[in-house]
Amino acid sequence: MGLFDNAVPGGNITKPLMIALGALLVGKMLGGGGSAQQQAPEPAAPGDTGADGGLLGGGLGGLLDKLKNAGHGQVADSWVGTGQNQSIEPGTLGKALGPQVIREIAARTGLDEQELLKQLSSALPGVVDKLTPNGQVPSRNQLESLFGN
Repeated sequence: MGLFDNAVPGGNITKPLMIALGALLVGKMLGGGGSAQQQAPEPAAPGDTGADGGLLGGGLGGLLDKLKNAGHGQVADSWVGTGQNQSIEPGTLGKALGPQVIREIAARTGLDEQELLKQLSSALPGVVDKLTPNGQVPSRNQLESLFGN
């Protein structure tokens, strides 16, 4: 995980967090938890599932769009840009992503929703920053190769 060593506080990305990041950034579920393309137990809210099978559609770009559409564009832009990364509160992230996305990822990772949001809100700024070193969002294929898919 060399790319992510300094992306999260303490430099440690646990397997459940890696699964969650893969689900959000690539639309893949890692670690034998199945695929994001599987039918969710409840119908997804509009915009939660993209044609590419990702939970947000569009991977990292979809995540950034979701944050921008929820009024957190300045925060998302800080992660992609070259300046200091702004933080995001777990509850704010949860509202931006939507309850269906959080439920799906929590079920796949084995983390409860609050712990998942806590870990994601801590990790996402640094991980997105590492994935966009020149302010450019990588292609889905580039992200998939980073997450071992």
